[in-house]
Amino acid sequence: MPKIEINKVAEILLKNKIEPALLRRIIEEIQHVAQPDPGEENKPPPMKKQWVILVSDPEHRLPKDDFVGWVLQIPEDESPATTQDRIFRSVYDFNATKRGRLLPVKTVGEALENVPAKQFKEADLWTKTKTPVLVLRTDNEIPKE
Repeated sequence: MPKIEINKVAEILLKNKIEPALLRRIIEEIQHVAQPDPGEENKPPPMKKQWVILVSDPEHRLPKDDFVGWVLQIPEDESPATTQDRIFRSVYDFNATKRGRLLPVKTVGEALENVPAKQFKEADLWTKTKTPVLVLRTDNEIPKE
């Protein structure tokens, strides 16, 4: 929706010969409605994020077979190479908690499925899939008809 200045609204109403008392009440009400909420001003802008897919390839079969992975997000200005370190930090923190001592996480797959999002958020990591998804390969060519 386009935004219009309150002064322009007042000019339009004056052109249409609105009574000055009514005009003043309308402009005061518009100014009251147009004021931003106090909670909105202090809100920092959202952090920009980039997408990362962490591929599960423990047997180093990447070029030959289909494999599974997880979809993750990290801050846009960070290196994707830091993704595994972020997971490890989150797991170390989780395993130090009471729940983590009862059910410690031992693999990356267990971590992404069982560690709460709060632990990952502290390391600036957001998991978009808790269970692994199939990763498809392509030769990046469109076949001729």
